[in-house]
Amino acid sequence: MSSPATTPTAARTPRKAALASWIGSALEYYDFAVYGTAAALVLNHLFFPTETSPGAAILFAMGTVGVAYVVRPLGALVMGPLADRFGRKFVLMLTLFMIGGATFAVGCLPTYDQVGMLAPALLVLCRVVQGLSAAGEQASAISMSLEHADEDRRAYTTSWTLQGTQFGTLLATAVFIPFTLLPEEALFSWGWRVPFWLSAVVVVVAYLIRRHLEEPPAFQEARHEVPAGQPVSPLSVLLRHHRAAVARIAAAAMINTVNVVFTVWSLSFATSVVGLDRATMLWVSVLANAVALFVIPAVALLADRVGRKPVFLAGVLGPAVMMYPYLAAVHAGNWPLIFLFGAIMSGCLYSMANSIWPSFYAEMLPLPVRVTGLALGTQIGFAVSGGFAPVLASAVAGPAGDNWLGVAVFVTIACLISGGAALTATETAQKSLDEIDALHSSRTEAAELQALGTGQEPAAGRGAEEPAASGAGR
Repeated sequence: MSSPATTPTAARTPRKAALASWIGSALEYYDFAVYGTAAALVLNHLFFPTETSPGAAILFAMGTVGVAYVVRPLGALVMGPLADRFGRKFVLMLTLFMIGGATFAVGCLPTYDQVGMLAPALLVLCRVVQGLSAAGEQASAISMSLEHADEDRRAYTTSWTLQGTQFGTLLATAVFIPFTLLPEEALFSWGWRVPFWLSAVVVVVAYLIRRHLEEPPAFQEARHEVPAGQPVSPLSVLLRHHRAAVARIAAAAMINTVNVVFTVWSLSFATSVVGLDRATMLWVSVLANAVALFVIPAVALLADRVGRKPVFLAGVLGPAVMMYPYLAAVHAGNWPLIFLFGAIMSGCLYSMANSIWPSFYAEMLPLPVRVTGLALGTQIGFAVSGGFAPVLASAVAGPAGDNWLGVAVFVTIACLISGGAALTATETAQKSLDEIDALHSSRTEAAELQALGTGQEPAAGRGAEEPAASGAGR
């Protein structure tokens, strides 16, 4: 084992790490938003047979949107351990080209008229690649920025990952709008492809930023230890010793139900049941995202001062209350109140939780299993809330789809689950990352985590002899 004197000392680069995380998240959500828009407008016409059942083509196109979310937990099982074993930067570079490459490839695919059923098969394959890489991208970016951050600004530094998601969504909307104004022949022949090809620009910029980014100092210190024996699997350590943390993160991630109901169910309720203008309702979401761009970093600074839990809980309880007046305003067709309550609920209150969860969740895990646990916990929670919330909300709304009060109660229940999970977590804002690692490392796992950090196989019975602090894997 190398001595401390010979172990290279790396410097933290919080700004570079935050920028690298921001642009990766922007690319990821640009890709997802562009694909969702294209699926609704053109992919159902171009990639699926419509002669017998146009409705079925629409259903299949929407199904390809969900494919990426279904495979994300699997991606967490693959990408998370890779990041904890081989490095955060390794996975960030890998997922960058996987997401960007798959998105660019969609713009190059032949249509159903050209190659038949091969067209939708290739489309699904591209979505699978996007989904597998997305879980590792976000968890690795958050861990990278957390471990590079100054100790008193961890929430602020990691919040830029979520700020990037808001920007990517807005960018995708702005890019696609001009192409929807093209004549239908031009849109269906080449216009829809251009937004997918433009993702290559983001990939190049992200690569230029990330190629000079170093692994976090703590991870480098662990990796420079001389390996010996069979390495310990991050996933096996996580499932043996941190199942409770993964479950807590998954339950807390149910706060995503607020976003799903706001962006999906309420849009359908407003346009299909109440009869409001679809384009105007889309601008409600645009306004909320624009407000969130400013709220997310500002609230994160507050969390670095007063703590993660109070800010996160405010971001959980606030939307639970505001969902009632927002849906009531939609039901009444009151545009000023729809915009006002939408901006307050999603842009301000939900963004409080959205800003804090990167640092809050990541600090529930020690360094050697941080990406694996963060990826698995969040993707399980997102899969449940994103996959089932729209269906459950529609069922609660009833056959006529007008029981908005029941849907608001459903959202409140999801928020209470999220808040209850957050209450069981330990406040970590005032602790250093070394203290956090020691906090989450029990005596029985100390030797195993040390071996995971150094690449050594733990000796039998050694875990009961070493202090918990050695579990930091550093």
